[in-house]
Amino acid sequence: MPTPPTFANWVVLYALGLIWGASFLGVAFALEGFGPISIAAGRIALGALTLALVALVARIPLPRDPVVWAFTAGMAVLSNALPFFLLSWSQQHVTSGFAGITMAAIPLFVIGLAHGFVPGERLTRPKAIGFAAGLVGVAVLIGPGVLDSSGSAQESLARIGCLCASLSYAVGAIVTRRCPSVHPVAFGVLALGLASAVMVPLALLVEGIPTAPSARAIGAVVYLGLFPTGLATLLLVAIIRSAGPSFLSQVNYHVPVWSVILGVVVLSEDLPGRFILALAIIIGGLVYSRRKPVQPVVAP
Repeated sequence: MPTPPTFANWVVLYALGLIWGASFLGVAFALEGFGPISIAAGRIALGALTLALVALVARIPLPRDPVVWAFTAGMAVLSNALPFFLLSWSQQHVTSGFAGITMAAIPLFVIGLAHGFVPGERLTRPKAIGFAAGLVGVAVLIGPGVLDSSGSAQESLARIGCLCASLSYAVGAIVTRRCPSVHPVAFGVLALGLASAVMVPLALLVEGIPTAPSARAIGAVVYLGLFPTGLATLLLVAIIRSAGPSFLSQVNYHVPVWSVILGVVVLSEDLPGRFILALAIIIGGLVYSRRKPVQPVVAP
């Protein structure tokens, strides 16, 4: 059962918001010298090495329970390999701000999934109303006729790709929460290690060895591997195990804001009013979903 969030949980939550919010800018820079599969593979491999070093120094043994390995395999795919690739590919056709805004949809998926798979996180009336409002916001975000052939077909697919990445993250959060008790570092090492074993060979096979990437592209991949992947994996596992996936999902109030700010300021990206409206509707629904019921006053 999730426990009430501590002050440390809140500090980690805000730190993750900034780290993940900046990751979309990092992907934009990394795409200057690497393909989407290579970006996903590079950040996963660097993240795995980072956590493996932490585990080695701290003498944290890897679990031997096959059930834990099964859960870490699920996280490897759902929280690392699949969403990292989807976001890297999608950002070739959509702005970093748009990709960041779609991350606000993660709590919507978590609300529905947690109802059936996480004890103590049932779907209440405020959650249901907030979920419905959030879906309206998602519809506004991707826009009418998103599947139509008018405009860029790849941009339409990229929009859906970003939302699929959000869904993958949400399912990954539920899988992480349901995993048997295991040290967060060991869990992260296994998940990123398994993801690396798949993504690195795939990147070499499909995209080959990158040829003369710029220093900025290399630095972006290093940042993505050390912070949004390595450090963030450790933090997210710890916070999910402590306060639950629904608490962690609040980080997505902050991620879109940072992604939009960095995209506009650093990359001079356009910010259509529809994006702001969609974000306001989604966050409004999420805030309402966390509204506590008013307790009736009992006369003495």
